[in-house]
Amino acid sequence: MTMDEQLTLVQTHPLSLGGRIVAEYVWRPHLPSLLSPRPYLHPVRTLAGTEVTEAMPPDHLHHLGASLAVPDVGGVNFWGGRTYVRGKGSVPLPNHGVQRHHRWEARTDAVLAQELHWVGPDGEVVLRERRRIAARPVDDRAWALDFRFALHSAKTGPLEFSSPGAKGRIGAGYGGFFWRARRGLRSVRIIGPGAEGAARLHGSRDRWVALSAGGPDPWTLVFIDIAAQGDPWFVRGDDYVGVGASLAWSEGFTAAPGEGPRRRIVTVVADGALNPAEAERMAASVTSAASERDHGS
Repeated sequence: MTMDEQLTLVQTHPLSLGGRIVAEYVWRPHLPSLLSPRPYLHPVRTLAGTEVTEAMPPDHLHHLGASLAVPDVGGVNFWGGRTYVRGKGSVPLPNHGVQRHHRWEARTDAVLAQELHWVGPDGEVVLRERRRIAARPVDDRAWALDFRFALHSAKTGPLEFSSPGAKGRIGAGYGGFFWRARRGLRSVRIIGPGAEGAARLHGSRDRWVALSAGGPDPWTLVFIDIAAQGDPWFVRGDDYVGVGASLAWSEGFTAAPGEGPRRRIVTVVADGALNPAEAERMAASVTSAASERDHGS
C-alpha cells in the first residue's frame, strides 16, 4: 500500500472556534499495531496558530498528540510500545489493543461525542467508552480543550487496570489522558500551585499543572483537574515534554462488569509564556466558568 493510499484511510474532524481551526481530531487513524492505534488530537494549535502537540516523535513513536492511553487493561497494552513486566523490565509483547470508533453521538464544529470500543489482539472487546471533547473560548489569547471520558468494562468478571508504576517501576505510573507537547527550540518551565519543576510536580495531586514555553512563538498549556479527581500528574520535561493524569500511579485497581473510571481534564491552550500567578488565575477562571456552565447558571 502506498503512502497516499494509507492517508485515504485516515479520517479526521477539525475543532474550530470563530471559524479558526484550533485542533484536528484523528478519529480513525491508520497506524501499526505496535502503537496501540487510537483516536488522538494533533495538531492542536494556539489561537495564533502555533502547534503545541507532537505525534509519533522518534523517541516515542507511540506518543500521539493528546490522547487517552492505558498501558495495561486486563493484560492488553493500550499505550503502545513495549510492555513493562515485573522483574524483566520493558519487553516487546504481541499484546497491543486498538480503540475503534463505534458511533457518533454529537459532531459539530466545537463538540465531538462518540462511543468507542477498546479491542484486544484477539478481537474481543475489553472496554466500551463514552467520550466527549469540546473546544471552548477563554479570552483573546486562549481557548480550552475539555476532554471527558467514561470507561465501562465489557468483561463478565473483574478487569484490572495497571501501569509500570503499579508493577514496581518507580515514578512510571503513566496511563490515562496524556499530552505530548512540541518543545522545538523553546525553554519550558513546569509550574504548579506553589511549586516548579518536574521533580516537585511529578506525582503531585495539585488541582492544576502547567507547561510554560518561552522563546520563539511562546505558549502555555494549563492542565486542570476540573472535577478534583485527585489523580497524580505524570510530568516529563527533560528528554521530552509531556503531561498526563494517571489512573493507576502506584497501585492497580479492578473494575466490575459495566464499571470503570470516569475522568475530565480541561487544558487551557494559550499564546505567550504565562508566569505562575497568571497560570493560577487562568486555572481558577476556567474552573469557575466550567462550574457555572455545568450548573446552568
